[in-house]
Amino acid sequence: MVVPAQESERRSRHAVERVGRHRESSVPSSFERGFQSLGELAMGGAQVSARATDLATGRVLFSVDDHVVMPTAGVGTVLLLIEVASRLRDADFGAYTILDRTVRDSVDGSGLWQHLQAPSLPVADLAALVGATNDNLATNVLLRAVGLESVRRRTEELGLSGTGLLDLVRDSRGPDDAPNLSVGSARELTWLFTALARGEILDEEGSEKVLGWLSLNSDLSMVASAFGFSPHAHREPSHGVLLVNKTGTDNGVRSEVGVLRGPRAGVAYAVSIFFDDHSLSSRLSVLDGMRSFGIDLLEYVH
Repeated sequence: MVVPAQESERRSRHAVERVGRHRESSVPSSFERGFQSLGELAMGGAQVSARATDLATGRVLFSVDDHVVMPTAGVGTVLLLIEVASRLRDADFGAYTILDRTVRDSVDGSGLWQHLQAPSLPVADLAALVGATNDNLATNVLLRAVGLESVRRRTEELGLSGTGLLDLVRDSRGPDDAPNLSVGSARELTWLFTALARGEILDEEGSEKVLGWLSLNSDLSMVASAFGFSPHAHREPSHGVLLVNKTGTDNGVRSEVGVLRGPRAGVAYAVSIFFDDHSLSSRLSVLDGMRSFGIDLLEYVH
């Protein structure tokens, strides 16, 4: 594929290395709590990647190995939602187009549709389920409809080289399957959510559509646990604070990316942690570290 010069330059600005071990850090005093908590996780053997930027200025507020490509589980379905939003203007793929689920789409894990009786749902409803609950069944049905290759092309067009949705959702992964559902770098993910917040992905209408689906997310167990929102009703500002986020959970993986706006400022943030999930205490330590980072973010915007 021939890439125009302007597009090539944009890709280079957001390119990241796929492998990296060197720890880089930049942290103002207001983020010392999160830096210490995430640092302790890294000292304990976890791999940590994080970044936070000011939404208005783009200034980097916090970074820890933000170039490293990490497993991000369900976070990668944001790319699917972007592709779905781009298709809604097609005559044969509108918001009310009905899609059927099949036995091949079925998968355990997160989501509501597997527990519902309806065998078919409109495209827009499936996208809402993905945004709200990381619905695995809805993800697979939408992927079958738009095609994983189309999502990959869209990802390339956005200039993302270290972030991608690699596969459909599977109950188990064999040697011929992608090892992870998705991967991403904190650097690219904060750029992506900043661009969504500014209406620069697809166009303003397309960005708003994606943000609308993401605003339904009910998983506030990680970074967002520090913000005090109701998991099921936080689409409107509360005490002057507004959140849009996406999370990913897998064995030994916790990942979150989002935009947090407050009375004083707005931030785009991303954090991914890859760890040995051998005990409940290990998992809780990861969640505590992510919450500490969230407290710093809240203090910055509020």
